[in-house]
Amino acid sequence: MSAPYKKGRERDCAQSITKEHYYRVTILNSVIDFQLRELDSIFTDQSLELLILSGTLDPRDNFQAFNPESVHNLASKFYPMDFLAFDMVALDMECGYFLADVQRDDRFVCTASLSDLCRRLIESRKAAFFPMIYRLICLVLTLPVSTATTERAFSSMNILKNKLRNKMEDDFLDDLMVLYIEKELADSIENDSVIEEFEKLGRRRVDFA
Repeated sequence: MSAPYKKGRERDCAQSITKEHYYRVTILNSVIDFQLRELDSIFTDQSLELLILSGTLDPRDNFQAFNPESVHNLASKFYPMDFLAFDMVALDMECGYFLADVQRDDRFVCTASLSDLCRRLIESRKAAFFPMIYRLICLVLTLPVSTATTERAFSSMNILKNKLRNKMEDDFLDDLMVLYIEKELADSIENDSVIEEFEKLGRRRVDFA
């Protein structure tokens, strides 16, 4: 890797850099810059702030990441429709007791994920004592689902509405996207039940049976 880098096969193609410099600096850095640009285009500043604030609910290491101020900002900035003014007051009050309560409870010692925390709050019935925190945890848990659903929707749109089907109407495209995205649900529906639903809509010239 310390040999001079040559671009081409001729002798005069030798350059003043080594092969290691070429592959580590020129190639690797270009790939890293490209990946960073792709990540920046996908994750906006608002998305990054949401992920950072969501980390305050991480139960690992005995809830060391828990921060009442971050919990307040998470609810007020990203879920204003789910937390009204009196809900925010209740949330701040719950934060004052939540950390000390779960840290003393042995049932929360080995909690390793947010979904695990949600399940143990239900099992210990602490969800009833901390309803605002429990609500916020449930909302944060929907983030992977909502993100994946959006990405799948855009991917399916590119597959369904191609150059040969570019005149498809929006209603028909919506129906096809639902069937494509929810493949498991569509496969579970029997053809006979679909035929029965069409028959109930009204009389037709030809019987489906």
